[in-house]
Amino acid sequence: MLWTCLLFPSLPLDVFARARSPDDAPRAFVVSGGGRYPRVVAADATARASGIRNGVLVSAALALVPELVLRDRDAEAERRALAQLATWALTFTPMACLAPPDAIVAEIGGSLRLFDGLPRLVARLVGGAHALGYTARVGIASTPGAALLLARAGHTQPVTDRALLPAVLAPIPLVHFDLPGAVRATLREAGITTIGQVAALPRDGLARRFGSAIVDGIDHALGRAPDPRACFVPPPHFASRLELPAPAHDAEALSFGVQRLVQELAGWLAARGLGVVRLTLTLAHERHLRQRGMPATVAPFAFGAPARAPARLLGVLRERLVRVTLPASVETIALMSDETAPLPGRNLGLLPGDDVVAMEIPLRDRLRARLGDDALLRLVPHAEHRPELALRTTGVGQASSAPTKQPRGKGRAASAPPLPDAPRPLWLLPEPQPLAHPLATRPWVLRDGPERIESGWWDGNDVRRDYFVAATPAGATMWIYRDHRHGVDDGEWFLHGIFS
Repeated sequence: MLWTCLLFPSLPLDVFARARSPDDAPRAFVVSGGGRYPRVVAADATARASGIRNGVLVSAALALVPELVLRDRDAEAERRALAQLATWALTFTPMACLAPPDAIVAEIGGSLRLFDGLPRLVARLVGGAHALGYTARVGIASTPGAALLLARAGHTQPVTDRALLPAVLAPIPLVHFDLPGAVRATLREAGITTIGQVAALPRDGLARRFGSAIVDGIDHALGRAPDPRACFVPPPHFASRLELPAPAHDAEALSFGVQRLVQELAGWLAARGLGVVRLTLTLAHERHLRQRGMPATVAPFAFGAPARAPARLLGVLRERLVRVTLPASVETIALMSDETAPLPGRNLGLLPGDDVVAMEIPLRDRLRARLGDDALLRLVPHAEHRPELALRTTGVGQASSAPTKQPRGKGRAASAPPLPDAPRPLWLLPEPQPLAHPLATRPWVLRDGPERIESGWWDGNDVRRDYFVAATPAGATMWIYRDHRHGVDDGEWFLHGIFS
């Protein structure tokens, strides 16, 4: 087996800064911890260039950069981000595991051939994390514990041979090993500062003094004992939120943040083999306005068919955002899936370039995004013999009909009403038109019929008709009928439809 560790060293900062567009003006941005004298936990490149380092007091950082953008560390946001990253990692491997607070380990041995070898797979992992707004550091080894240690130590060279692990891990400082602070301090006082020095100590005495966890951790990292880990399971529904670095005053300013959320949604859909049918984008306004009772702006979206490709998702959302009028500035955006459906993957081709697919957004989705769901209707069959009542109109995103009860004694639900075997025209007139005068002057040729339709006696709109497919003297094909409601053998003729 071959494991990789994706370590996110600036995760406390990335959960806030990932909503910033590269086109935004650079501003010093830091995240601080709690306490009476808060200190800087993470600082971006602009802040570091100004002399701000991790661990300095926030008051000292503000003295260096008065216009510093400051955020309090959000442990819950970091936990959600790690879960979303694990979901995204499942698009590359069937097994990804959380390694809190800032890492993911994944088994990639079975994915190497699919992604054309280890270098390309690692490049896609790092590039994909960057596209989501996170900085990733990679460690690769034959055990998950060793991969985690290598990533923390900044050792980027893969160690695929388990026999080499003792020599490679020996110089790694104990600060990268998961130990209680008191245990690490005791070992440091005794002059034990590296993993190799701990592994050289007598096992029994080490276990009696510090517990079996330290011995088991070394055995797991070196591959001397199995290291079972719980595989991460994506949540059944997608929900993600993104706090903007500064309030957005128009819908166009939300595009970059929406793009981040769409990429997360696409990863979740791919990991679960689904396509989204309906989703909701919620735009929360500034905190002082929410406290006064201003509701969030909610923008629902619907697709004509299950969709998963980021280009299609983002294209429809951008079309819909153009129609959104913001009553106030937006501080937080959230995206949630409302309805999904199974969507199989696409087989890869053998020729170069087969993996590149030109993504086209269906016209139906574009029209719904621009004009609204109520602007588009569709015709669905209805269980009725009278042609003018055999079709119903419904919204594109609505169900075609009410659910049908399952027949007693059968193992499957009843299907939709079947279409008649007799021919039906593509164009049905709103009202039948009398044909007495045209037939009297130049006769039509009857090609098919009669088809007797006699129905509607229970609702007062009864019909008794004989339908024919007829050709006009000019050669057009029509659908006509003779009305026999009054019992007359030679009733009046009507035109009801036109064949294409």
